[in-house]
Formats: sequence, C-alpha cells, structure tokens
Amino acid sequence: MMITLYLAEDQSMLNSALSQLLNLEDDLTVIGSAQDGATAWQAIQSQPPDVAILDIEMPKMTGLDVADQIHTHALPTKVIILTTFAQKAYFQRAIASQVNGYLLKDSPSDDLIAVIRKVMTGQTVYAPELVANMVTAESNPLTERELAVLGEVASGLSSKQIAASLFLSEGTVRNYLSAIFSKLGVHNRIEAIEMAKRNKWLA
Repeated sequence: MMITLYLAEDQSMLNSALSQLLNLEDDLTVIGSAQDGATAWQAIQSQPPDVAILDIEMPKMTGLDVADQIHTHALPTKVIILTTFAQKAYFQRAIASQVNGYLLKDSPSDDLIAVIRKVMTGQTVYAPELVANMVTAESNPLTERELAVLGEVASGLSSKQIAASLFLSEGTVRNYLSAIFSKLGVHNRIEAIEMAKRNKWLA
C-alpha cells in the first residue's frame, strides 16, 4: 500500500531534503509540501494525505494550529509533529490535539520513516526523550479512554476481557496500549500501571 504524505516545513533546504528522502521509500510518496501553515492547511483540506508531517514554528499558522484543524474537521489524516523544540507547552498541546507522532528534528531519518509506518497501523509514537522530560504528576498525557483501558489492565484483565468490558475490538485495545506505552515512555503494562499509580492518575 502506498502511503501519501504532505510535508510542511518552513526551511526550504530541509523541506526539499526530507521530500527527496521520503520519496526514496517504495511505499511512501510526498504529494505536496509547503513552507507555511496556511498553505499546508488549504492543501490538506482539498486532498487529505494519509500522513501530514508538520513543523511547529511556521509563518501564518503553526504546525500545531494545522494539527488542531485536522482534528477539529475529523480528517482521515494522521499527524506527525517534527520539531526542533522540546518544549513542554508544545508537547502538551500536541497531546491535546491527539497527534499521532512527535519527533525531534535531530532524530535519525530512519526513525521518521518507521514512525510514519507505525502511525498508519494505529500506533501513537512520541520521542522517548520528550516523554521522559515532560510527563509529570501535573500533566497527565492520557485520554479518558486510555485511562479506562489502563484501569482495566490494573485490575488484571486480559486484552480480550478489556475489549468485552469496554465494547472495543482486541485490536483497538492493543492500539490503546501502544499509545499508553509511547506517551508514558514505558515498555510494558507493569511499568505503565506503576507510573500511573505513582502520579495518582489511577487509584
């Protein structure tokens, strides 16, 4: 399956280099790019790509503004934020906008390509260093549904039992668990439960 991409990055050299790099992959194709958020949003509305890769700091509209619009208009486009800035406020807003991926620009290009493929399977991927720096007791990054899933996990239920309890498919439960692990920067259910209880997100 060919994955269509839209790239919004205000640095022209990086914009061009990323487009060329992504187009080298057999299953990826960049269908458009822009150097400001407003142009990107207009293009994404008219021809929604599978994945929008958005810089944060851009003229006219930031990448997070565009992400908000994509979420508000319920477009089928996955969103990956690619930024130089490891700022807590940006990260919190990205979580609120339900972006699917959040990477720093100094990440290896292979990481970006891997994240594109992961978000297309329903996973949520945030750079571990962002999670480690920014997850605090005052800032619970989990949605209500993710907390519900984690609460069921803490009760000792299997994925199949959680799916039945919350009227979800097992695949959806697995996707929620993947998002939880990524947001919390943990590797398994036990670590996720320990962090949530330590920060009083779960009783």
